[in-house]
Amino acid sequence: MNKSWLLLLASFTLVLSACFSDPLADGTDPYAPTVFKEGNTLMPLNPPNKKYLVPFSVSQTTIFKFAVDTESIKIGNDGVTRYIVVIRNPSGGQNAYFEGIRCDTFQWRLYGTLETNQQWRANPLGSWLAIKDNVPNRYQAALAQGAFCNLATQEKSYAKVVKSLDPKNFLGIIAPVGTEEELPTIR
Repeated sequence: MNKSWLLLLASFTLVLSACFSDPLADGTDPYAPTVFKEGNTLMPLNPPNKKYLVPFSVSQTTIFKFAVDTESIKIGNDGVTRYIVVIRNPSGGQNAYFEGIRCDTFQWRLYGTLETNQQWRANPLGSWLAIKDNVPNRYQAALAQGAFCNLATQEKSYAKVVKSLDPKNFLGIIAPVGTEEELPTIR
């Protein structure tokens, strides 16, 4: 009788210890999706620095030229990679935008636009939008797929992002086969 009592007590103790080591016992679910909480985003203080503009290819059908200011790239702890992109049209006019990309949801957000007076203007209505991959001016998709993301995970290494933007390494768009066409340059 003494042995069966000890066996029952040992079994009960084992069951209780298993319950306390269960992550669900304290109400947390390790498989539950995390809630996105965006960090504070400060507007850039300066316009894009021409010295740090790196051109990148977007698609074979676009008429625009694109470059990213590598000095502006910020890899946030909130999962957002923020950057300044410069877009130049065929007549020479250009616009600069301060944006962010979320790799986990494949979304982008416009934070601000550079005005003609070289001051940044915040976009108060900016919200997260799906990145479109099947349009000629798919520059957010090119940046996400070619440099900022490793599949659905944010690339945390600034050095790897910058290296990925190098035209010899950039995978955001496959260059046309059989052409030696130079990548767009921003002047």
